[in-house]
Amino acid sequence: MTAPPLTEARHSLNAVCPYFTMFPLSFPFRALRQASPRAVVLDPFCGRGTSNYAARFLGLRSYGIDTSPVAVAIAKAKLADTTHTAVMELARQILTEHQDYEVPEGEFWEGAYDPDTLDQICRLRAGLKRRRTEEAALLRGIVLGCLHGPLAKDPEKSGYFSNQMPRTFASKPAYSVRYWTSRNLLPPKIDVLKPIERRLARIAAEELPKRKHHGLITQGDSTHATSYAKVQDNLSYVVTSPPYYGLVTYVQDQWLRNWFVGGPETIDYGRGKQLSHESPEAFAKSLGKVWNHCGDRLKPDGKMIVRFGSIRSRDHAPLDILRQSLASSRHDWRIEGWLDVGTADAGKRQADTMGTLSSPTTEFDVTIGFSRARR
Repeated sequence: MTAPPLTEARHSLNAVCPYFTMFPLSFPFRALRQASPRAVVLDPFCGRGTSNYAARFLGLRSYGIDTSPVAVAIAKAKLADTTHTAVMELARQILTEHQDYEVPEGEFWEGAYDPDTLDQICRLRAGLKRRRTEEAALLRGIVLGCLHGPLAKDPEKSGYFSNQMPRTFASKPAYSVRYWTSRNLLPPKIDVLKPIERRLARIAAEELPKRKHHGLITQGDSTHATSYAKVQDNLSYVVTSPPYYGLVTYVQDQWLRNWFVGGPETIDYGRGKQLSHESPEAFAKSLGKVWNHCGDRLKPDGKMIVRFGSIRSRDHAPLDILRQSLASSRHDWRIEGWLDVGTADAGKRQADTMGTLSSPTTEFDVTIGFSRARR
């Protein structure tokens, strides 16, 4: 199967929520360009679900695993099979139904959102908490994408609910308050239904092939066997991009979205990491545990395609770390080739306002074959 050119559609569903560690859609499309219609795909570090979206677009069954509840919510939105009308009906229902909900208080919340807008956001947060329908999955992903971003010149055309903020990660509360105060920036009064409906209209305007398979996204630690309990054992491809060594603030940088999906209204710095970042060797060893589970479920002729790189503050020869991780696995992995794909564009991939994150170095797309170890 040949992946369609990216120019055939804007892929608004894939862009439902910006995420600073996202890789481009061209990566999984290229990895899956030879996939048969029966191919099954796994991404054990699925992030915002780009590999799963590509699999859906190509009519393939897919699985995704991630520790972050925000990532899982976004990935599930990309596999939702519903309609514009059903999602808007659900949004209106939640905003008008009687329910108990809490509204956070403090300088940050007062500076981030108009009181009426924050009230609507909190109603949506409470109303979506226990809903597991397809409509709820897509609505949740859209709200996460609208939750924070740059101010619009015309509030009536705003795509975001908040005062000036990055669109890909949430800046820290104290910094945000100083930023808004020093520039006399006030939060706009936004009717949340309007940005939601605009995003839905963009998604509905694009022709997405009808979903052939029900993909499965699981919140879990991909180093643990239990996270693969529902993953079938005849995978054709593992297409993934593991966290880079030293990049450990995924949940903290998404703290505001994490609040919306049920987390605390403050930043949780104590969250554990699934991969060890104590040293390059420890990182490679923990990554090798993931390759163990992937190899257990890959078909004998299956392939693993990995996008791998590093951040400049801890540039430890990413290909060497990847080789060490493969060598630490119980399976016999062999690198069949790699492609230098250059450096990710930090301006698009990370923040364009209110701060920066560690910039990446050169990245590689590595194709890996294997021989399964006897169990």
